Amino acid sequence: MMHRINIVCKRKKEQAIACAQDIISEYGASMHVALDEDSARQIGYEKAFELEHAADEADLIVVLGGDGTLLSVARQIRGKDVPILGVNLGGLGFLTEISLEELPGMLPRVIKGDYLTSIRSMLDVEVRRDGEHVFSLSLLNDAVITKDTLARIIDIETYVDEEYLTTFRGDGLIMSTPTGSTGYCLAAGGPILHPSLGHIVITPICPHTLTNRPIILPSEVSVRARLKSPDEKVILTLDGQIGFPLEHLDEVWVRRSSLTVSLVRSETNGYFQVLRNKLKWGER
Repeated sequence: MMHRINIVCKRKKEQAIACAQDIISEYGASMHVALDEDSARQIGYEKAFELEHAADEADLIVVLGGDGTLLSVARQIRGKDVPILGVNLGGLGFLTEISLEELPGMLPRVIKGDYLTSIRSMLDVEVRRDGEHVFSLSLLNDAVITKDTLARIIDIETYVDEEYLTTFRGDGLIMSTPTGSTGYCLAAGGPILHPSLGHIVITPICPHTLTNRPIILPSEVSVRARLKSPDEKVILTLDGQIGFPLEHLDEVWVRRSSLTVSLVRSETNGYFQVLRNKLKWGER
């Protein structure tokens, strides 16, 4: 039986705030229900937490919004074994697979412990400059090296476990988890991987050499991507939300993280049904 729920709402989403208020009205008297501080401030609710503490002392995190909101929460859990229940309030929603209509009947059972989860692997990403650590982050979706809008083609020298793979020439490079395979990776022509896998997917973005194709790597390898192009503006983007500017000869190291994220599974929408619905498979 759960006793503490932390709710994170998509910013400036009135529907999310209204849903959070319904949850507070239903369960606030019998258990500890807290809101992220921005949402709590908006409605004058005193039980609040900072986003980086979303998993602290919580039995369940309810995310009301979309995949972007869930990704930001996933990065804050830092290995804590707290399930995330993602409720899709519009948009594509591969991660937030619980519908708003499904939530009222499902949440009581989840609170009682009657639910299944999907365990998702994460990536550890590190940037090294002149051999020194300058940045690191654990993420759920992808790490993307891309050129500035006005930059020319960039060269990215890539190694797998110190074995030279190739030097990708193009607009950039995506390194993603199976969860991230249905994001930017898919849009760039990459494969779809079942989220239970632990592989790393490398997908070139608009490669100059058309035979450069996506490659799926084992979970135990590490990837090293070195920026070879001087005098170009290049950005490392994490989960599409955090940017870090790269310099000439910076190295981006990517490996499977020891951290995972536990997502509460929908009772009505299986993974393949989500794929069919979101990608419009079988429609004419």
